[in-house]
Amino acid sequence: MSVPTIHEDDVQELQLPGRRFRWLVTDDGIASKQCSVCVIRIPPGERVRPAHSHPQGEEVIYIMTGAGRVLVDGDVALVRPGSTVLFPQGAVHMVHNTSAVEMKVVCFFAPATTLENYQMHEGVDFPD
Repeated sequence: MSVPTIHEDDVQELQLPGRRFRWLVTDDGIASKQCSVCVIRIPPGERVRPAHSHPQGEEVIYIMTGAGRVLVDGDVALVRPGSTVLFPQGAVHMVHNTSAVEMKVVCFFAPATTLENYQMHEGVDFPD
């Protein structure tokens, strides 16, 4: 039996509003029945748009590089490399890179999800 491995450079990168996006653990990468994983890269000053939620599951993010803030159901918290954030099931959330370097984030979803399962919230943004 071979060990399921993948490198992010071997996965197609999608351009989405405010970020570049690669699925690592999904039907097109390493298949898992219980979770999915993606890596996103957010340029300096950008925010993941639109705010969104995951009605069927939870998301946990881990900040690899860059710094900024997260919005979760109206509350804002600062994040930096090494920060981990839980987006509870159904919580409306977004990430904003306020640093001068690219923010790289690993996103874990349980149960497994796809972009089709995101619920968008166009009118939600960070408070001034």
